[in-house]
Amino acid sequence: MKLSIVTISYNNLEGLQKTLPSVLSQNCAGFEHIVVDGGSQDGSAEYIALYARQAAERGISVQWVSERDEGIYNAMNKGIRMGSGEYVEILNSGDMLASDNVVGRMLHALETHNNPDILYGNMLKTFPSGLRRDRCFNGQPVTMLGMYKGTLNHSPAYIKRNLFEQYGNYDERYRIVSDWKWYLQVIVFGGVKPVYTDIDVTVFDMNGISETNKDLDKEERKQVLREVVPDAILEDYDRWAFPVSQVNRLRRWHLWPMVYFVERVCFKIEKWFWKKGEQVYRE
Repeated sequence: MKLSIVTISYNNLEGLQKTLPSVLSQNCAGFEHIVVDGGSQDGSAEYIALYARQAAERGISVQWVSERDEGIYNAMNKGIRMGSGEYVEILNSGDMLASDNVVGRMLHALETHNNPDILYGNMLKTFPSGLRRDRCFNGQPVTMLGMYKGTLNHSPAYIKRNLFEQYGNYDERYRIVSDWKWYLQVIVFGGVKPVYTDIDVTVFDMNGISETNKDLDKEERKQVLREVVPDAILEDYDRWAFPVSQVNRLRRWHLWPMVYFVERVCFKIEKWFWKKGEQVYRE
C-alpha cells in the first residue's frame, strides 16, 4: 500500500459528507482510507459504515472506528497507527480532495521525485469570495524564519511513515499546533527537505479550529518555541522576525532599491556624526 489517507472527525457529519465522497471518487488504486471518529452522536458512525461498504465495492480499503478519543492529535496518531501505507496524508473532516485524479497524480509525482520524505502540493482555501490557491513555500527552502511565521500546509502533504517512527507522532499535549511542532522538529532541526509539486491537492475548510481560534494558536506556538528553541536564539527571532518579513515584502514589490538608498543615506549621516564627535573629543 503506497498511501494511507487519515480522516478524523467528531460530531461533524456535514464535514464527512464533503470529505468521504471526494475520496470515494478517486480513479486510481494504491491507497487506503482510515477514518477515526471520536464517538459522535450525530449519525456520523452510520454514515461512515455506509461509506465503507460503498468504498469496498469500488475496491478501496477502508478501516474505521467510532470511539472516544483524547483530542485531535490523539485521533490522528491513532489513524497513523491503524494504516499501513508507505506515506500518510491527513485529510480532516470538512476538507476535500481537489479533484477525482489527484491521488493518482500525487502518487505519480512521488515516483517522479524519487520518493522524497515529504511531498507537498497546493491547498485551495475556501473564502466567501471563492477559492484561493496557497502554494505554501512554493518549493523554496523551509527555514526557521519561515516556520516561525508560518507552517508547511498539512492536508496537501504526503509524509513518509518512517518519519513518524523516527521522530515520534504528534504531541498530544497541544490542541492546535502539534503538526507545526512536528514539522519544526523534522524539517528545521532534523534536516528533512520537503519537495514541492505544483498540483492542487486539497480544498481546505477555513472554519477549522486552527482558523477560528487564533489566540490559542499563538499561545501554543509560543509554548513550543520556548520548549525547542534556545532562549538566546528565540529572543532574536521575537525581535527581528517581523522587520525581516517587512523587508521581504518590499523586495517582492520591487521597492527594495528605494529603501536601500534611504538606509545608505542614514548610515552616511550617522558616520558623519561619529567622525565629528571623534574630532571634538580629540580637540
